[in-house]
Amino acid sequence: MSVGPSQLPLGVGLRDDATLANYLPGDNASLVSHLTGQLQEGGEAFLYLWGGEGVGCSHLLQAACHQADAQGKRALYLPLDTLGHFPPDILEEPERLDLLAIDDLQLVVGRKRWEEALFHGFNRLRDAGKRLVIAADRSPRQLEVKLPDLASRLSWGMVFHVQPLDDAQRLAALQLRARVRGMELPAEVGRYILHRGPRQLDPLFEILSRLDRASLSAKRKLTIPFVKQALEW
Repeated sequence: MSVGPSQLPLGVGLRDDATLANYLPGDNASLVSHLTGQLQEGGEAFLYLWGGEGVGCSHLLQAACHQADAQGKRALYLPLDTLGHFPPDILEEPERLDLLAIDDLQLVVGRKRWEEALFHGFNRLRDAGKRLVIAADRSPRQLEVKLPDLASRLSWGMVFHVQPLDDAQRLAALQLRARVRGMELPAEVGRYILHRGPRQLDPLFEILSRLDRASLSAKRKLTIPFVKQALEW
């Protein structure tokens, strides 16, 4: 498996904006701390993240790969919603990596070849002293893993239930993302967007991107009247 830092086979890449710098931890500060220190000496060998759609698991896994890249480490992000329909050959020789990040594990659970490849890959990473982080939509005990040895391995690491942000934290996350983009998002404008927009953060961030482009084009600051006009709300 010949890959450069944070690069994927089959043309799947990391999102540029999926970094720890623009992630608001909220009630997930301990998780972010362990993820940040995973590649350091004494860092956790295996982290398991789980949570519902939109809580940020994919963002965190990609951010971990970006962090590894910045440290000159070799990392690979495997989103199984995209790659899970391929044979698990991409898990051969994972010990050549410093960090392997596997997303949406639940999508390959119950498939014999994938479960066996995950089990052997887990062992090879552990024996080589490398790092693994996995995300799924449920806890290890809730996954219907057929291979008992794999089920056992999935309970070895630190398990974090990724908590969704409350309304105040969602506003803070929106303002953080705006600052990273060089925008000023007044609280009243942010609250208006949250009131009228979707609940999930990714669509909200896409709205913010649209507003960024619109404000640059019109050379106007973000105000409620401008947001209404730009988004036709």
